Amino acid sequence: MIFNRDQLSFGLILGFIAPIFGLFGYYYWKFSLFTLNEFFQVLMLQKSLLSGIISIALIANAIVFTVYINKQKDKTAKGIFIATCIYALIALGFKWFA
Repeated sequence: MIFNRDQLSFGLILGFIAPIFGLFGYYYWKFSLFTLNEFFQVLMLQKSLLSGIISIALIANAIVFTVYINKQKDKTAKGIFIATCIYALIALGFKWFA
């Protein structure tokens, strides 16, 4: 099965995709009264909100990371961790410089 791979590149792909699902999950949980377009407009206007939402979206990476650590797929978990660090740096950049 494709999800049983133990490759750094696969982990990077998972690590960059999972927070997108986390972002949409957070949208449906907290902002479903707004359209998706309005939600993204608010994010672009309030950069501090964006950094917080990115941080929350990274919970999806924590879940995926935990699954691959428990499966002892260390290379994949390493890729997920690297992607999480990149997302965290982006969130900090928005918080400090935007």
